[in-house]
Formats: sequence, C-alpha cells, structure tokens
Amino acid sequence: MPSVRITLDGIDHEIEAGTTGLTLLGKEKAVVAVRVDGELRDLNRELPDGAAVERVGIDTPDGLAILRHSTAHVLAQAVQQVNPDAKLGIGPPITDGFYYDFDVETPFTPEQLRELEKVMTRIIRDGQSFRRRVVTEEEARAELAAEPYKLELIGLKGGAGPGDTGDADVSEVAEGASVEVGGGELTIYDNVARTREGEEVVAWKDLCRGPHVASTRVLGNGFQLMRSAAAYWRGSEKNPQLQRIYGTAWPSKDELRAYTERLAEAERRDHRRLGAELDLFSFPDEIGSGLAVFHPRGGIIRSAMEEYSRKRHVEAGYEFVYTPHATKGRLFEVSGHLDWYADGMYPPMHLDAEHHADGTIKREGQDYYLKPMNCPMHNLIFDARGRSYRELPLRLFEFGTVYRYEKSGVVHGLTRARGFTQDDAHIYCTREQMRDELSSLLTFVLDLLKDYGLDDFYLELSTRNPEKSVGDDATWEEATETLREVAEASGLELVPDPGGAAFYGPKISVQAKDAIGRTWQMSTIQLDFNLPERFDLTYQAADGSRQRPVMIHRALFGSIERFFAVLLEHYAGAFPAWLAPVQVLAVPVAEPFNDYLADVVVQLRRAGVRAELDDSDDRFNKKIRNATTQKVPFVLIAGGEDAENGAVSFRFRDGSQRNGVPVAEAVELVRTAIAERTA
Repeated sequence: MPSVRITLDGIDHEIEAGTTGLTLLGKEKAVVAVRVDGELRDLNRELPDGAAVERVGIDTPDGLAILRHSTAHVLAQAVQQVNPDAKLGIGPPITDGFYYDFDVETPFTPEQLRELEKVMTRIIRDGQSFRRRVVTEEEARAELAAEPYKLELIGLKGGAGPGDTGDADVSEVAEGASVEVGGGELTIYDNVARTREGEEVVAWKDLCRGPHVASTRVLGNGFQLMRSAAAYWRGSEKNPQLQRIYGTAWPSKDELRAYTERLAEAERRDHRRLGAELDLFSFPDEIGSGLAVFHPRGGIIRSAMEEYSRKRHVEAGYEFVYTPHATKGRLFEVSGHLDWYADGMYPPMHLDAEHHADGTIKREGQDYYLKPMNCPMHNLIFDARGRSYRELPLRLFEFGTVYRYEKSGVVHGLTRARGFTQDDAHIYCTREQMRDELSSLLTFVLDLLKDYGLDDFYLELSTRNPEKSVGDDATWEEATETLREVAEASGLELVPDPGGAAFYGPKISVQAKDAIGRTWQMSTIQLDFNLPERFDLTYQAADGSRQRPVMIHRALFGSIERFFAVLLEHYAGAFPAWLAPVQVLAVPVAEPFNDYLADVVVQLRRAGVRAELDDSDDRFNKKIRNATTQKVPFVLIAGGEDAENGAVSFRFRDGSQRNGVPVAEAVELVRTAIAERTA
C-alpha cells in the first residue's frame, strides 16, 4: 500500500494513503475532530500527504462547539421526525449550548421539549454517522427544495478562492449562518443509519459546513433542551417569526448536572430578584424600560461604593468635573458619535426655534441629544483655556449619567440599562507619559476592583475594525501595540478581541470572574489619538510649541448600576459589612431590653456604623429570621444576663455566635471590621 507522511501534534508519522482521522485516532474517545493545516475537519475525512495534524479534544472550545452543533442537528432531526412539516432555519453552537430555529405553526411547549429529548435520545443511541458531501449550488437547491430558509442561505455562500471563507459577509446577513455556508464550497451532512439488515440509509440531512462528531453516540446523555422563544428570521422584524429551541450539551452527564446547578445558583443570585427581595431598586413602568430607581437601602450601598471610589481617585490625583445630561447635536458631529453611534442614541429633541406672528421661521431651532458618552464634554473642559505640559497628565473624573437607546429585547435589569452612571475618567498626557500612565492606571483599576471583592482577572485586547473606525493605520498600530505591551507586563492572561475596538481607538477590557465562576467585563481602558485631533486639543510643550495630547478613556466600574448588579450577584446579596445597607441589627430577647439595646445602637451610630433596632412586635425567632433574610452582617442580641453585665451577644451571618461581649468591645469590633473591610 502507498504511504503518506503527516505530522501529528508535532511528531512525524508515516501512514497508509487514504487513512482517516477516525482510523488513526478513533480509539481515543476524547478526540472529536482534527485540525489539518489549521483547518477543523471531521475525523472521517482522509488525511492528506504532508499535513500538519492536531487532535481536537471534546473538552476544548472547538471540541465543545462541534459537540453542541452536532447536538443541534440531532434536535432538528427529532423535530422533523415528530413534525415533518417543520421548516429548518439556522442551528449554531453558542456559549454553553446551541439553538435551532424552526418554522412551525405553534410555539413549542415545555411538554413538547421533553418529548423531543426522548426522540433525540433514540437517535443518539442509533449511532448514526455524520457524513459530509460537497455539492454544487444546483444540487443543493434540488435536494433542499422543500426548505425555503436553506435555499435563501445557499445564495450567501462565500467565494471559492483560496482562503476566502466569506464568513464576515454571511454573518452580517444572518447571525449563525456561517455554520451552514460561507466556506468557499457548499456541503451537506447526511445522518446515516443502519437497518437491521446492515444496510446504510440516510435518515436525515442538513446544509452545513461542519465539522461534526463521527457518530451520534459521542453525544451521550449530556444534553438538555432548556427553553423555546420566538426569533425573527435573520434578526429582522420584517421577516417571518420562527420558533427557537435553546439547548445545552456537555461531554458527560456529570458536567451537564454541574452546569444546571450553576444555572440554578445563578437564578438564586439574579440581581433583579435580590433587588426586589432586599428592597434595593425597582423599574417603575411609569418611568420606562431600562431606567432604574434606587430605594433607600440600595441608595446606601451605591453611596458607599461611590464614596470609597471618590476617596481613592482623590488619592490618585484625579480632579472632579460635572457635565450636563444634554447637549447640542453639533458636539456629537465633531466627536463622530452621530456618524458611528447614532443608532445607540435617543432621538433628538428639536428646540429653540422662534416664529414670527404669521408662523414663519424667525430663527431655526437646533437638535439636542441626551448624551451617550461623557468624553466630548470633557474635551471641552480641557479646551476651555490654554494648557501647559506642566499640567499633564490631567486626570478628569466624573460620575456622569448617560443615556443609550438599547433595544427592548436586550434591556436586562441593571446590567443592560438605558440610563446609567459611568465612573468616567479621561486622562490627557504627553506621548512620553503615555506608557507609564497606562501601566499605573491598570494597576489602579485592578487594585480598586480587589477592594470591592473581585480578584480573579484576565485581560482582553480589542483591536481595530477597519470598517468602523477613524484615523490612519500607523496611529492605530502604535496605540494597539502600546496597550498590548502594558497588558502583557501586568502578568495577566491576554485574550484577543479582533475588531472589537471603539471607532476612535483600541482598548483593554478587564474581565473578572465572580463567586460562581461567571465572567463579567468590568473596566475598560481606551487609548485615543483621534478625538484630540477632531477637537483640535493642544498644550504648550517645554519648547514653546503646540503639541497634541494623547487621550485615555477609562470607565472603572463600567457603570455604577452594572457594577452594583455584579456585586449583588457575586455576594448573593450578602454584601460585606462596609457596603451593607444595615451593618448591625440589634434584636432584644424581649421588650424589657429594648431601651438597653437602643442605647447600644446610639453608640454604634456615633462610631459611624449603620445600626438599627428591631423593636417591632414580632416574636424573637421571627426577628432573627428577618435579619437572616435581609443578610445583615452583625446581629446583636441582649437579654437579662447581657444587660446586667453591660454586654451583648453576637450572631454572625454564617450562624455562629459569640456571647457576653462588653458593649465597648463590641462597638470596636464592628467598627474595625467595617474600616478594614474584613467582614
């Protein structure tokens, strides 16, 4: 037999010509695909001579995506097996799972989802093979003539030239379409089953780029259908409304169970739920979607967050500014926001027009906008007078409320709101100061986030999208490489985000993991050479020349509201004592001890502690349950023995107790824990 040579995971091998990945690696159950010369491929494809081959494990990001996309195919097969009239949309893998869209007469019910799971289990146990076929456009149209949405996608395939994937064009036309077409050639995957007589038959097929697992048996029992929802075809309200089924898939049942437990814990920690239970904030219908009001207890937490941040910013040399909520549209024409960000802004208010008595225009009005960003106004503050190099770096800081018109479908509590307050800073410095300023800024950001209880970070570097940016290549290259060097010097993992930069400059995003392992984008640091140019900002250099400053945009929390939500979920409502709205709740064992504990509360308040007395008519045990429900850090209890000895008993949030603590010692214990943020 003729042989070919390949390199497998960096080691040279000689194999028989025609050998597939499945023949070579089929006994390795954790391998679901191979990467051949950098391209993901099915295991049952032939390995070419001279190829560099890498294993793709089921527990890798690519392996999980293949597992989940294969499960989406099984779901679609099950739906059409139950309802042959169902028409297929798109079924891509997504974070932690997959979805598939269907054109059906009625929405799917929870009971139907459970039935579909049973059908999927039977398909998986059949051990059907995923077989790839390259087809022409004419062949694809003939085979999928009964699938109108697939026919629409066929026309979106990419060019057939070398390296031309067409993914960007396809993704713009239909989210998730790149899993089906756009790879330079059209392919159909057959799900091939065996009859009892051993004959191979095509049980189902779908337009798809692949790759897929070799057999449905690989999918095991680590999948679950989660929910269904309506979704417009290709994301446009002008198109038909389809029914989307969301599912999750994992390499094992144990991993599926762990995932569903994480979801349950996340639901228990949902900031919207906790916000209502703890009386922290609400979203009145009378005000509008995505616009929150903070209640007194939520206001206390927010105030404590802001006060500590202000203190740290003063220590770091920031100067505080304040700007209005609305401005003439011309400001956002200069900044470029009306060119690049208009869809995210509230519509203009046309004001100041004056008319003659006969109704004709005496003076034209102007468009005013609610501000979506603070940076243009900070530029005006910088430019309000001449600046000298001696003033730089100039660090302007504002808790500035901004307004962004998010679509109703994406508004989500405090984490995706229409009105929110950014802890926004803009730093103006010289080219020579830029690198040191960025390094110290990143350290400042990470240290402050740690003070609030987050300590597991990695960084993301968002680079230029050539289609959505301003400025020249050289400037972008300098800005990007400077940020890259600063990020790498931090020692944290740096993950690329190609094309994710704002239109005016690249950025570093601090990604933080919370108590249950979820990742949140927190602080952003953006390096900007373009807005100083657009606003013609200058300073006088040491040699008397006028020079252009570099501008650094920085939102540390991102927004107060979103950071509030992240901390609320991170702590599951049990804020550390320094942030808790009620730090101490005094609970008398019986009414005769109300006055004794009221005096203790007075002493605590004099020490700066947020303390309350529960002198309600509730029974003692109910008062303790209420304190637990409200997640109060310190509960002080007093009965006859405590009062006689001038002491109190502590009940801590974890259920432990400490009895007979002298009042003065108790006050100092609480005060120290709050000041040092140790409880």
